Amino acid sequence: MGGFIMWSRRDFIKVVALGAVGASAIPSYANKLSKRGKEERLFILHTNDLHCRLEPFSETDPKYPGQGGMNRIAAYVKKMREKEPDLLLFDSGDFSQGTPYFNFFKDEVILKLMSEMGYNASTVGNHEFDNGVDELNRGLSFANFPIVSSNYDFSATSMGRNVKKNLVLERKGIRIGVYGLGVELAGLVDPSKSGKTVYLNPVETALQQEEYLREKEKCDLVICLSHLGYEFASDKISDIKLASLTRNTDLILGGHTHTFLEKPVNCLNMDKKPVVVNQAGWASLMLGHIEFLFERDRKSIVDFSENKRVG
Repeated sequence: MGGFIMWSRRDFIKVVALGAVGASAIPSYANKLSKRGKEERLFILHTNDLHCRLEPFSETDPKYPGQGGMNRIAAYVKKMREKEPDLLLFDSGDFSQGTPYFNFFKDEVILKLMSEMGYNASTVGNHEFDNGVDELNRGLSFANFPIVSSNYDFSATSMGRNVKKNLVLERKGIRIGVYGLGVELAGLVDPSKSGKTVYLNPVETALQQEEYLREKEKCDLVICLSHLGYEFASDKISDIKLASLTRNTDLILGGHTHTFLEKPVNCLNMDKKPVVVNQAGWASLMLGHIEFLFERDRKSIVDFSENKRVG
């Protein structure tokens, strides 16, 4: 299909997450759309900043009593796959650190669960360095999905062969390109933990990766898995800033700032074309939902998207 001439937008249609009203509430509009013909729907579910929150918060937690939990997200994803076997599942980093599961088992348990859930890719967050780059590399042996990180150069570390700069997937004849961006390490990650990892400019990296994926790989949809943060008061690079500085990125799935968005935000890139930006809170409290409807005759994309709390 190549690039797209135009993007059109329609009203957001509610997608209800498990824990709010139960997995049986997957909406019936999906069946209606499939009858319209000459269209392909692409479902994307995503998480960020899971922080090893495998189980819900305690019922006595002052802020999130009984809420969240990867077990609920996993059950919902499984139910969704029964209706949409081609859906994509991504994570935007910081799956590490946060509960005793990490203290005792490091990345083993969370990465095994993410593998069982069928994640298609994750990127690297700052907390992935908490036990050092060599321990992170060991932990990745439990992941059967790719880790994509474009602006962390791991070539001089043990991670060198286990991280991809980009990834190309195909669903229903639609080519999807994925690249990943991480937050600046200086002042955030102890140099003894990041080792010889080299931080590269995220904007320059994004421009290189999106052009490669669009022009060389002929991707119809280009996705950035970002652990930069949603937005800052300073000039620090964020997802919102990144959207305005790119040309070929269609969707930015963010993390790092633990931002709860009720629904994705539509931004404009350098060419005044739409970029969808989304982030889904943290600690397995929310699951991000994106739906792209590819209308092949007009080469346009329509998104139906809304995020919901889990639990």
